[in-house]
Order: sequence, then C-alpha cells, then structure tokens
Amino acid sequence: MSATMANRVGRTVSAVVALAAVVGVSGCGVQFARLGPSSTAAAPVGPSGAGLSQLPVLPEDTAAPYRRADWGDWIYDPQSKCNTRELVLRRDGAGVSVDGQCRSTCPEAAAPCWTSSYDGAAVRAASQLEIDHVVALAEASRSGAAAWPPQRRAAFYNDLDNLVAVSSRSNESKSDRDPGSWRPTDQKSWCRLASTVVLVKTRYGLSVDASERDGLAAMLATCPPAAQPPPPPAAGG
Repeated sequence: MSATMANRVGRTVSAVVALAAVVGVSGCGVQFARLGPSSTAAAPVGPSGAGLSQLPVLPEDTAAPYRRADWGDWIYDPQSKCNTRELVLRRDGAGVSVDGQCRSTCPEAAAPCWTSSYDGAAVRAASQLEIDHVVALAEASRSGAAAWPPQRRAAFYNDLDNLVAVSSRSNESKSDRDPGSWRPTDQKSWCRLASTVVLVKTRYGLSVDASERDGLAAMLATCPPAAQPPPPPAAGG
C-alpha cells in the first residue's frame, strides 16, 4: 500500500445523516460498507484536551448487558477477499506484502513490518497481531451503548478510527479496561490513544467516568505542546 493510500485510509471518516445510511470506505481496492452514527463525523484523531472537557462524566453502568456475539464481525467483501482486519493490518504496517486473498505478510528480507503501539513490540507475522478496539465493546456498553440497535453496533465494531493492530500480549493486558485503569507501557502512544478515545466517545455519544477522565487528561498531557489546545483567556481579558 502506498503512503498516500495509507494516509487516506487512516484518516477516512464517514459523514452520515441517518443511522441506517451505508457509506463506502475505500481501502484494499474495495468499498467497505460502513453503517454510520446519526451525527456527522468528528475531526481526525489528534490531541483532544478540549474535547475531553465536553464528554459527559457519569458512573459506569456495570450492570449493562453485554454479549460479544451482539456486535457482529469484520465487514467482508467476497469479490476482493478483504475485510476490516486486513485493512487495519495494511494501514498499520510498513513494507507489507499483500497477496490475492488480501493476506498481509512481511517479506523475509525486510525488517519487522509492524510495531505494536501499546508496548513497542516489533512483529513480523500478522498472525501474532490482534486488532484491538481502543474503546472496547464492553466498555462502550458500560458507557451508553447497551441499548444500541444492531446497525450501530456494526458501525462501531468496524470503525477504522477505533481499531489498531497490537501484540497479543498487550491486547490481553488491556482487555476491556479504559484509561482509568490501564495505559500502554509505551508512553509514546499515550497521546494518540487518549485522543482516539475522546474522538470515538464523542462520535458515538458515550460517557466517561471520573477515573477515566483523569486518566485521559494525564495521557493527553504527553501530547506535543504545539499540538495541545491553547489555555483559556485570563479572567477579565
């Protein structure tokens, strides 16, 4: 995949006007159908200190029903044989080779093609990677998604902005925890991960609890100073 295509795929955000609208997302030479939320798309991932302050702060609904089977699976196109997992592997890799079945491999002579953003692990085999939902499905359920209809769950499950290829070990460590109780061991990824959580929770109308808000604030504080939002004006200024 060219750098231009990778950047376009990574930044693509569906703008939709109704829950049932189906939007084409280009990638891997195929149109991936995405069911979008009722609101228009949020801004691309980036430092989101101001956005964090706008998220509702509510206790998690620990009694919210959650069944993994209710969220569906990767969107698949039989003609190109590409699905969402393969799209993420291509987007997050460097020097990846892709065969006619849309399977991503790392050439033997190349350096490791993937770096797990959670722990910095270098990975050569796609089979050693898991595609993580940055805002986990169970976490979404506890934060306002428990009553979503199937289409909205499918949209969330396949939202490229909420997906990242990481090592199996780091994904198991994270599980369904939010930044209030888990942070990547590689602090270089804190800014982007926290920004992603704010973006996704804003897009889907989800809340944060107090500990998650504080964890996100600490992670966003690691963003480059030039990228952080300006301070509020002084009183009376």
